[in-house]
Amino acid sequence: MDQISLPLTSPGATAGTADIASRGGRPEGVVLPQADHHAPFPLGGGRRALRVVAGLACLPYLSLKAAWISGSHLGIPAGSPLLEHRTTMIFANGLTVLMDATVLVLVLLLTRPWGLRTPAWLLAVPMWVASGLLVPIMAGFPLQLLTTALGGGGANGSAGGEGDSEPFLHDWVFGVVYGGFIVQGIALGALFVLYAKDRWAHLWRGRLGELPRDGARGPRVAAYGAALLALFPVTAHLLWASGVDAGLNASQVEAHATGFAVLDCLNAVYLLTAVAGALLLVVRRPPPLPVKVPLALAWLGSGAVGCWGGWLLFGALVGAGDVGQRPTGPMLLTYAVHMIIGLLVAATGARFLRERSGPTA
Repeated sequence: MDQISLPLTSPGATAGTADIASRGGRPEGVVLPQADHHAPFPLGGGRRALRVVAGLACLPYLSLKAAWISGSHLGIPAGSPLLEHRTTMIFANGLTVLMDATVLVLVLLLTRPWGLRTPAWLLAVPMWVASGLLVPIMAGFPLQLLTTALGGGGANGSAGGEGDSEPFLHDWVFGVVYGGFIVQGIALGALFVLYAKDRWAHLWRGRLGELPRDGARGPRVAAYGAALLALFPVTAHLLWASGVDAGLNASQVEAHATGFAVLDCLNAVYLLTAVAGALLLVVRRPPPLPVKVPLALAWLGSGAVGCWGGWLLFGALVGAGDVGQRPTGPMLLTYAVHMIIGLLVAATGARFLRERSGPTA
């Protein structure tokens, strides 16, 4: 699937007592202590550097988008499909400019004292979306380049999913923009991990075997439902990666011939990661496994699956193109199931964190 191309082309917490924190339980009348949001903010040299790097990494993408909105054809060859629908291009570029500018806001939230007073959901939701959109680029683009280096076909020139028959964007655009995305993801991710350790480290202490059994039915239904739903897209992605063209449009068939099968393999990995994280959180096995492992799996997997599924579905519904470029029914169904699975796993993780945080989180 042409996941990597769409952003260019379309729309320190104080712990509770050791035994309570390790078990994650809350005996009657006991609430886990929360982070001191009024403590001095630990902004050292490393965080300052990461803040600068994240900001600078946004500039190539924002600059190109601003140029395209203003009418420039920088990086767009003559005859590119991007030039056929001026209004759609302005709308899509404006939307993605706002999305990337959100990274700058998140960087401020993660590095300013008032960021510690931000409601948890107001930070967690956009960070989940940002990581969900950046992780597939961070994993997919280098693997596409490696595939090309090993003789598996073109990665840059074909990254728009249009194949080599129609010029889409100059090759250097993909390197500049996706390189910037990768740096953004590394810097923003590092800042978020440091922030989360300061504010919420008590939520993922301990091991699965030390947690009390959760009798709630909702999380189990969500986790098992996500696992059941994942059978369809995992099977589809593995078939497409192996060379089966059934259910793909003409553009995707041509893209797979030039090394894009690696993205379908990654899609299957994201789905399995998300489902594994959710199931581990509700089953709470194996006992020695640290709590942070399934939480990380659920966070990264659900973001990559849900956010990309939603983005691809949105792009398919509002985008334009000839018949060979429009998503087929099976492709649209795959996008929708991705989004549903991502939301189910995210809800399972959120329920788990809420259970551990207590009523004053």
